[in-house]
Amino acid sequence: MIIDPIIRDAVIFASMLSLLTLGLTLTYLTTKVPNFAHGSFASIGMMSMLTFTQLFGLNPYLSVIPIFFIGGGVALMLYLFVLRPLISREASFVSQMVATIAFELILVAVLNIYADYFTQTFKIQSRGFLIRRADVRIFDQPGVFIAAPTLAIAGVLILFMVLNKTRFGVGLRAAIENPPLAGSLGINVKRMYTYSWFIAGGLGSVAGSLLALWFQGSPVYGSTILISIFAAAIVGGLQNIYGAVLGGYLLGFVEILGTRQLGLWIGPWMTVYRPLIPILAMAITLLFAPRGLAAVKWRGLFRSFGKGVGA
Repeated sequence: MIIDPIIRDAVIFASMLSLLTLGLTLTYLTTKVPNFAHGSFASIGMMSMLTFTQLFGLNPYLSVIPIFFIGGGVALMLYLFVLRPLISREASFVSQMVATIAFELILVAVLNIYADYFTQTFKIQSRGFLIRRADVRIFDQPGVFIAAPTLAIAGVLILFMVLNKTRFGVGLRAAIENPPLAGSLGINVKRMYTYSWFIAGGLGSVAGSLLALWFQGSPVYGSTILISIFAAAIVGGLQNIYGAVLGGYLLGFVEILGTRQLGLWIGPWMTVYRPLIPILAMAITLLFAPRGLAAVKWRGLFRSFGKGVGA
């Protein structure tokens, strides 16, 4: 079966962008602070996948398990040692946001140092690397083409079941929606927030690790797509977990396919302006649906539109 490579790009990127957006939304719901270090979780996943597959020769899909814990651990460091102390001191929203930016700069520096060390020590390219050969073939397609959307869908379904069918999930939702009330009912809000940050970091690193199996990887890849992550979260609804997945898929497809179409219409030079697509998506969403697509009352909107057409 022959599939246009641009379709593969769109499916893989959109699936992993949805996981990254889901993680960003989880952290925002707990602290109400946008985490500007979230993109680097994807870079951690990329560099970890490079290390496990090229240095240790591990299967890429088995490598996803330790990568999840690595990303979750780094996210915990940010929450426990940076944000929680600031919150306890009643630091301002701006101070907390700047702290995430500072943590991002530290992560970028550490990842760049590791990349240089990795190349010099093991003679393996760690910037602009491609590790598609480490992937497997499934139904005559690259494994990541099947694994990426499967993982994204499975992640959403598991999260839905956990949040709605388990005591832990009910406690987590309560801690997110109304922390004072949850605390009065005996729910350990801080512990629930800790779980949220761990899951968010793990999802971000797993997304980056699978992106590394198809796209060109680097220690700063996450920083380059940070604007796409934020745009997807805003398009879907920064206050809605399921809206994050919707925004990730929608913006992922628009960004990849839209860039290609603009290149065909205007010229290949337009592809360097790809970051304009998520910026425009954010601007349009904030103008017409500030709370995101998930908050729009579509049924009422369609009814109004139908009445207008009938009139």
